[in-house]
Amino acid sequence: MVAAPTPPAPIVVASNRGPVSYRRQDDGTLVAGRGGGGLVSGLGAIGTDAGAVWVCAALGEGDREAARAAGRRLGAADTGGHRVRMLDIPPDTFAAAYNGIANSVLWFVHHLLYQTPLEPTFDAEFRRQWAAYEAYNRAFADALAEEAAHGAAVLVQDYHLTLVPGLLRERRPDLRIGHFSHTPWAPPDYFRMLPDDVAGQVLRGILGGDRAAFLTHRWAEAFAECCASELGAEVVREDGRAAAVRFEGRTTLLGVHGLGADADFLRRRAHEPDVEERMAALRAQIGPGRRAIVRVDRTELSKNIVRGLLAYRRLLEERPQWRGKVVHVAFAYPSRQDLAVYRDYTATVERVAREINSAFGTEGWEPVVLHVKDDFARSLAAYRLADVALVNPVRDGMNLVAKEVPVVSDHGCALVLSREAGAAAELAEDALTVNPFDVEATARALHEALLMDPAERAERTKRLAAAATALPPARWFLDQLRALGG
Repeated sequence: MVAAPTPPAPIVVASNRGPVSYRRQDDGTLVAGRGGGGLVSGLGAIGTDAGAVWVCAALGEGDREAARAAGRRLGAADTGGHRVRMLDIPPDTFAAAYNGIANSVLWFVHHLLYQTPLEPTFDAEFRRQWAAYEAYNRAFADALAEEAAHGAAVLVQDYHLTLVPGLLRERRPDLRIGHFSHTPWAPPDYFRMLPDDVAGQVLRGILGGDRAAFLTHRWAEAFAECCASELGAEVVREDGRAAAVRFEGRTTLLGVHGLGADADFLRRRAHEPDVEERMAALRAQIGPGRRAIVRVDRTELSKNIVRGLLAYRRLLEERPQWRGKVVHVAFAYPSRQDLAVYRDYTATVERVAREINSAFGTEGWEPVVLHVKDDFARSLAAYRLADVALVNPVRDGMNLVAKEVPVVSDHGCALVLSREAGAAAELAEDALTVNPFDVEATARALHEALLMDPAERAERTKRLAAAATALPPARWFLDQLRALGG
């Protein structure tokens, strides 16, 4: 259904993925499905009567068909009443921008993932993809310029859209523009791996906004240091922390908003019948009287799943008393499988899990229960029954799993947490923090977590849950809007 024309919006949100996606059913009908995540919850906080517009990209053919049929805005019946503009960016341009640059270059830089003896190589193909990334960002800037009312607040999301604030500033200097980075930010020595002109474009793009916000002070500091190092910008400090960047006559304020878990939603959803069913199935797989070490991740390179499995293997090697007494429940949901490096990583995760089961398993005990098919209800079931949660990313902007597990845990859960996760800034005091590269230390932390006194574990879980829910998605979004003067 085509939406009726509406006036320019006082609030505009831009992100690659929107609050709705479309797929064609077997009977040929195009159906809409609601999106998930913090952004959807956040936008819901301002209500459908606020006149806000969400600009996003069509991610697949179903989305493109819906975008073409809708014209400027999707029908409100498909979007839960929100005003959504879905951009039909040419598939080749989108693929080069999204997979070629956003996920294979910017993501790798900010998560420090390159094997530098072999990669990256910024050649002619990279330049072709970078031109597509520029075109993709221009498409967003053009749409935002059309949608925003005079003086509107525009919140641009993440590494897919780093050029948008600067491009939008050129088109609409009247707007109040903010950019939020959901990833870490690379330190200057790693960031300068990018070609000089590209590094400059990324920084200048974000500095085109009135405000640049991050999940932790650590990532905000890294961004400020990159601006100083690469552009010669001035970093303004307050109480020893980077508070703003001054460059070419403009000042961009820096902000920190640590996205938290949506406690009300999680606790309600975690006790619905499908979760109860999956809990029963998991308990049967684990076996009576056994402890459960749980991890829930996408098979994303930065999540460090393989080293987590190796640490569990080391635990079984060094602490034979746990053999037959503990099960590692590992949910590694496929991610970015259109990229070969991610397919290879998923295959490695599966291989290592099989090797552990082959080496240690017995007729009545399977050491690793691995699932590679996404199932949110099953994830919540695992959260509830976990004795230990293992969250050991190489590097992570925040990591909401570390915050979600304590919120829904039934009897308290010890958290083994990488010090390189943004969540460590808030949760380290009550977690067992580890160097994510140190398999031996991670194995020792798992042992310590399994031995933790139940009363201590329960008290730590309460404190972790309180910290994890301090800035739920709705408040996280509204805080950004208020800071921008919205």
